[in-house]
Amino acid sequence: MLKSFKNGGFMIFERKVYSKLKEWKDKYDGRYAVLLEGARRVGKSTIAVEFAEREFKSYIRIDFANTSKEIRDLFDDISNLEMFFLRLQSISNVRLYNKESVIIFDEIQLFPKARQAIKYLVQDGRYFYIETGSLISIKKNVKDILIPSEEYKIQVYPMDYEEFLWATNNGSSYDTLKELYYSNKVVGDKINAKLMRDLRLYMAIGGMPQAILAYLERKSFEEIDFVKREIINLYKDDFRKIDSSGRISILYEEIPTQLMTKKKRFVMSKALNKRVTTKDEELLYCLIDSKTVLMSYNVLDPEISLSQSKDISTYKMFLADTGLFVTMLFNNKERTNEQIYTKLLGDKLPSNLVFLYENLAAQMIVASGRDLYYHTWRKENSTHSYEVDFLIASKNKIIPFEIKSSNTNNHNSILEFKKKYSKFVAKQYLVSAKDVKREEELYFKPMYMLPFVLEEL
Repeated sequence: MLKSFKNGGFMIFERKVYSKLKEWKDKYDGRYAVLLEGARRVGKSTIAVEFAEREFKSYIRIDFANTSKEIRDLFDDISNLEMFFLRLQSISNVRLYNKESVIIFDEIQLFPKARQAIKYLVQDGRYFYIETGSLISIKKNVKDILIPSEEYKIQVYPMDYEEFLWATNNGSSYDTLKELYYSNKVVGDKINAKLMRDLRLYMAIGGMPQAILAYLERKSFEEIDFVKREIINLYKDDFRKIDSSGRISILYEEIPTQLMTKKKRFVMSKALNKRVTTKDEELLYCLIDSKTVLMSYNVLDPEISLSQSKDISTYKMFLADTGLFVTMLFNNKERTNEQIYTKLLGDKLPSNLVFLYENLAAQMIVASGRDLYYHTWRKENSTHSYEVDFLIASKNKIIPFEIKSSNTNNHNSILEFKKKYSKFVAKQYLVSAKDVKREEELYFKPMYMLPFVLEEL
């Protein structure tokens, strides 16, 4: 498989979403439009265009962030699709071929009328349709339109660790990691240290394609950090368009702070410094819809079901990209000092990095197609409480995960969880920077092996 290549002078990264698009095209044969949904700058448009160029005879891309009134006016009347397609081909100067062409509706949230038209365009059956968008579900983007049921949704996330290694021409390393995992053998201190350093490079840069491109162009970490700050500022601009008071931005910026202080839930009133109103809760859902954050819900009773016993009022929030998390940690400065990145790569930052590893674990779990859950409970007849960082359901069993940075000696919570829910617990995992180890049914795995653990469950 081609991992990354240059197209017209631009670097194109191979993404796993591409195979999902192939599956959509082959399986549904135009009976559904596909909607690529995700945060801004994760690569949705690039993926859509590259897929169109490689898999279709021709394509038309309509970018609703920068399109003419002439194109928009086409959607005022779609009762005569024959005329609609003739005018579209004339304006774009692109010929469409029956069952061999695709029309891309880019940033479709900016023009809801086009999204509503999808129902009739798909029913017509002549061409394929790819939509891309973020903030798809907020009120102003769905107001007064009929949401098409003919949409096949694919979530697009920042590039995961395997995609990062493909992009940096280190794909063979991922195969090596997989072999090491399935060998069930100790890696060795020297090799483990090197592999953890490789992973921390991914943590530092993150999975945003622009940041990875800056790294490949041999930019300094200061310049890479500038790229990430621009993305964060773009998100804040989007949030201000939804709510000019800035409350969504405040919630977003508060995430690293509350994770660093090891709170057992995100406290919105603390972030906003006021009593939470219904309007504030609505703004939280706008933040969630932006796909810039990952929600992890507290499970009240793991014996019942993770999804059915989640408490939607008790949750943690993580950032969708750990690289942006690193930049936001130092947002009190105009730029992140190059030395900070050097210390991060060398695992020499003075503070405990466990919250960074937790964010990375959350990102890996979501990339595997799973929702995020955790569990807290109070010890009987005591004020002391326990917490398991992540829970995953697998084959009628619960798999608890505890995330550490380097100190793996204290892991009472996961042991107590095993005692409390022994009938439902299979394996348990403690994931950290340390090498492979096992204590009965408690498996110690280095962080770079987490994707393979998830793959195996």
